[in-house]
Amino acid sequence: MLDVSLPVVIQGGMGMAVSSWRLASAVAQAGQLGVVSGVALDSVLARRLQDGDPDGDIRRALGHFPAPGMVAPVLERYFLPAGRAAGVPYLPVPKLSLTPTVAQQHLTILGNFVEVWLAKEGHEGLVGINYMEKVQLATPAAMLGALLARCDYVLMGAGIPREIPQLLRDLATGQVGTITIEVQGSDAVHTLSVDPVALLGDALPPLTRPQFLAIVSSQMLAYYLARDEDIRPDGFVIEGPTAGGHSAPPRGRMTLDDSDQPIYGERDNPDLTKIASLGLPFWLAGGYGSPERVRAAVAAGAAGVQVGTLFALSRESGVTEPLREQLVRRLDDSELTVHNSAATSPTGFPFKVAQLPGSLSDPAATAARTRLCDLSYLREAYERPDGSIGFRCPAEPVHMYVRKGGAEADTLGRACLCNALTATVGLGQTRSSGYVELPLVTLGSDITGASELRRENPQGWGAAEAVDWLTTEVSEGSPAQ
Repeated sequence: MLDVSLPVVIQGGMGMAVSSWRLASAVAQAGQLGVVSGVALDSVLARRLQDGDPDGDIRRALGHFPAPGMVAPVLERYFLPAGRAAGVPYLPVPKLSLTPTVAQQHLTILGNFVEVWLAKEGHEGLVGINYMEKVQLATPAAMLGALLARCDYVLMGAGIPREIPQLLRDLATGQVGTITIEVQGSDAVHTLSVDPVALLGDALPPLTRPQFLAIVSSQMLAYYLARDEDIRPDGFVIEGPTAGGHSAPPRGRMTLDDSDQPIYGERDNPDLTKIASLGLPFWLAGGYGSPERVRAAVAAGAAGVQVGTLFALSRESGVTEPLREQLVRRLDDSELTVHNSAATSPTGFPFKVAQLPGSLSDPAATAARTRLCDLSYLREAYERPDGSIGFRCPAEPVHMYVRKGGAEADTLGRACLCNALTATVGLGQTRSSGYVELPLVTLGSDITGASELRRENPQGWGAAEAVDWLTTEVSEGSPAQ
């Protein structure tokens, strides 16, 4: 039977603000789980304020934050009532580190609070937030901000999120939340904490632990996380290799096809029977963006599906309108292709890149960009010879990466996802040289569902229309139960 207490559709948490609060709100109001992206929300908040917050949404949300003293310095530094003048760069935000300043923690907390609060405003629907395990340095403060906004679900992939259930339990009870930080070349244990009481004091309200869904690609990882109640999630999103954004590499040795895309085989298909035997709800992702595929997922024992591409192309998506229109036109002409690049992401994970002229999908555009790493969300910590901790990113200038002990081979083909993804949502940096960061769009490599929905909606679609279409064959009382 279909469990109607659980969402059938989880809207994917895409990019940096592609899964914006407007998109998540629309999905939640349509009766499913709307999800905001939790990546780089400190920069998203600061840049929206510098662009003038023309509709007042950001300031309205900040007005509901329980500790106004935390808000005032952020508004004073970043809010420009008339917005930035043409050609003026955005002010930088503090880079993530193992020893964050109070100001940096405040900005991260507020960025996550604002995005979730706005997504939940004015309705009783479910709202979640999606994080990347790879962006560890933001996690404790970011999750505190989401909890303060009454987030219903937390989702995390791009790694093994074994410490997240305990972190959420601790934060929900007002205790110090701590995670272990991976430091390359170090045998010592490095941790990062956030203290809700120290940061908010008497303004700290009672908090509730959200549901936690681990995004995994194999039954082996699901088994590992489910075996111990201390690290057990409340459910899983089982993500296949066609899902957008980052995906797990193929099991075994990486082999590329003639177009330099990873080759996946039978070993990469999770055993859904074994996953179902764990007794936890799960959702399937990657190529499930059509009513028939939703029905198939439910018939296989899943609670439903996670879908990204349909929502990335919807009206409420954070993707800028010119980019979205370009994507849809290429969809109309059967020219839209998505390349699963083994080299683009600094994380080393395969990453789906929609092929669009004028974006960083064009190798010439990537080559023309001066390499730098100023947002630094995907950089890794490493131990220097003297025992101190440094940071490096394969997308930074090659000589700097090599000087920090990195292998030059790891820099080949890397793109700066941080700057490109902010440009995708209209928040790209303008350099003092006049160079404007180019966007990069990620979609699922299976666009069959998007093409079908486009044929049925030649004028485009909203998130609610996508939800209605996806759930037509699994509504309560249908034979799919």
